[in-house]
Amino acid sequence: MVTADDRHIVISVDCHGGAPVLGYRDYLESSYHEEFDRWAAAYEVPYEDMKGEEGSRNWDSDRRLRDLEQDGIVAEVLFPNTVPPFFSTASLASGQAAVRNAEELRRRRAGLQAHNRWLADFCAMAKGRRSGVFQVMLHDIDAAIEDIRAAVDSGLRGGVVLPGAPPGSGLPPLYYHDHYGPLWETCVELGIPINCHSGGSGPRTGDRREDDMFFLMEMKWWDQRTLRHLVLGGVLERYPGLKVVFTEVGVGWIPALLQSMDRFFDSARTPSGLAGEGVTYHGSHVIDQLSLRPSEYWKRQCYVGASFLHPSETAKRELVGVDKIMWGSDYPHVEASFPYSREAMRFAFAGVPVDETAAMLAGNAAGLYGFSLDGLRSAAGRVGPGRGEVAAGVDPATLPPAAAKCPAFAGAMPGAATTQMGDNRKVVEQSRNAPKIA
Repeated sequence: MVTADDRHIVISVDCHGGAPVLGYRDYLESSYHEEFDRWAAAYEVPYEDMKGEEGSRNWDSDRRLRDLEQDGIVAEVLFPNTVPPFFSTASLASGQAAVRNAEELRRRRAGLQAHNRWLADFCAMAKGRRSGVFQVMLHDIDAAIEDIRAAVDSGLRGGVVLPGAPPGSGLPPLYYHDHYGPLWETCVELGIPINCHSGGSGPRTGDRREDDMFFLMEMKWWDQRTLRHLVLGGVLERYPGLKVVFTEVGVGWIPALLQSMDRFFDSARTPSGLAGEGVTYHGSHVIDQLSLRPSEYWKRQCYVGASFLHPSETAKRELVGVDKIMWGSDYPHVEASFPYSREAMRFAFAGVPVDETAAMLAGNAAGLYGFSLDGLRSAAGRVGPGRGEVAAGVDPATLPPAAAKCPAFAGAMPGAATTQMGDNRKVVEQSRNAPKIA
């Protein structure tokens, strides 16, 4: 018999939600209602998992609580999912690209403001158990800061989801550009993180199948590029209080990239510009402005939201930092670990010391996203997975065939995803098949 004290507290740092299209109307400023009515009358929801019975998982508060508790989860970090007013696709997929004029920027900002207001109310329905990640447009940085302050004042503590700024977006594509300085400064002042979520950073280059393939292959590269910009571009040096989270991008790539950046840093710091295996850099004045090695900035300021955490990644936890890894289920997406999250935790954390597992399942996220572990303990005592159960692992042969949809079980059972690329195909379909706004 597992007692309440023997259960893990579990916080998923990668969940998604949003209002149904018409549910945003009351959250828009009234001056937009006529425009919204015209837009909504012609709009068709482009995603099957947001229609019918399954769609309500995004906005039905009671259903979410039941589903998550069934999965052993007592709290969640909420990223956007549904389509906000005046967008043609989910904003996480469309990012900041193709804002054609000031009028469209005005409408889109209003749409994101409506989402943020809805999100604040939705989080309040399960006080202490939801932390909402809010959205801004970065073309007008002063307006973005105004929206950040409004979101925090409304009670949202999940921080900003960093919009993509690929070439063609109308934004400086380099995050170390001075344009973004006030954004970093405001987040430090308010004590909220910047969140980089997979699929939001890279550009769409076309609609051919080859374009789809390279979008998927390069998706992680764009997130790695963001980390390089923030570290080697001096952002984390200039803003030592800034916290950055990389979510749904995997874990395995982090040690190699940090090692590569450390070698580059060490090479640039030598008088000859050469070190060891011969990375060269001439003009080290840029690197000379950094007081820490890249891996030290990671340890001081960065985290990973490890959706679909795999045993091969858990094995690298010391290289990444046990205090930097946070677990996520990706609910309610098709590839989410729901309703097999208990099994996913057992698969990922088999044999891992209990205190380390507790940190990755809840402790790290609590500190970053403003959850109270004491406040969550009662619910966890009812529904949390047993500590011994998680440490004991799971025999993949006992998993139901339907679990193969989730990349958390990659390679463990017939039909399971073999890479994290498969779970991101929805981003391609969202971008390619969505209707366009006239």
